[in-house]
Amino acid sequence: MFTPTPQESAAQAERRTTLEKDPAEHFAGYALMGMPFSSGHYLAFRRFPASSIGPGYHAVWLRTPQGRWSIYADAPWEVSCARYFGAAVAQTHVAGVSGDWSSPWQLMVSVPGVVRWEIDLGTSWVTSLATGMAQRMPVAWWGNDRLLGAMGTMMGPLLSAGRMSMAGVVPNGQSFQAKPLRIWAVTGSRASIDGFDAGTPRPLPEQERMADFWLPQRGLFVSELSLRFPSTAVAPMPGAVQAHGRQS
Repeated sequence: MFTPTPQESAAQAERRTTLEKDPAEHFAGYALMGMPFSSGHYLAFRRFPASSIGPGYHAVWLRTPQGRWSIYADAPWEVSCARYFGAAVAQTHVAGVSGDWSSPWQLMVSVPGVVRWEIDLGTSWVTSLATGMAQRMPVAWWGNDRLLGAMGTMMGPLLSAGRMSMAGVVPNGQSFQAKPLRIWAVTGSRASIDGFDAGTPRPLPEQERMADFWLPQRGLFVSELSLRFPSTAVAPMPGAVQAHGRQS
C-alpha cells in the first residue's frame, strides 16, 4: 500500500477543490497541532485549503512565555481560526502566513517579521499505529463524540502528547469534531520568534488548553485532516459544497 510522505499528503490536500456535503461548518487540510519550546513559547500551524465558509487559509498560533496567545492568519478572523478560538486569545492579526516544503520531510513556516519555524518530521511505530487505527475506523464513528473522546484519551498518552481531545467545545462556544487520518511526529524543530531563539522542543510545565481543546505536549503533524463544528449545522444544500483555495 502506498504511504505518502508529509509533503505528498499536503500536496494532495492543496489540490482538493470540494468538500463533502455537510450542513455544519467544516474544513479540510493539514496541521502541525502544536510545539512547546524550552523558552516557554508555543507554536501551532494550520493549513486548510478547503473551507465551507470562505477562502482557504494558513494560520499560526503563538503563545508567549507569559501565557498570552495570538493568532496570525491570511484570511479575516470571521472565516479563520479566530471564529472559533478568538475568545481565548489576546490578539488576532491578518498577516502573510506561509508553509513551504524544503524536502519531503521538512516544513518551513513563516510569519514575516514575527515567526520563522523549521520542522523536521518522521515516523515511529506509535505514529504508524495511530495512522493505521484512524484509517480503519468506520466512517460513522467519526461523528460520535463519545467514541472520539475515548480515542483522544487513549492516543494522548500513547503518543506522549499529554491529554488530547478530538471532540468537545471551543472557546467561542461551538462544538467541534476532529478527524485526522495520518499522523507524523516532529523529530526536530528550530524557531525564531520576534528575532529571538525559542530554544529546544520541551513540554510546558503545565499543558495548555482552550476550553475542551488541548494543545499537545509534543510536536505532531496531521494530514487528511477534517475539522467540523456540528453546532453550526444548518439545512443541508444539495451537492458538494464548493471550497475556495489560496495559493501557498
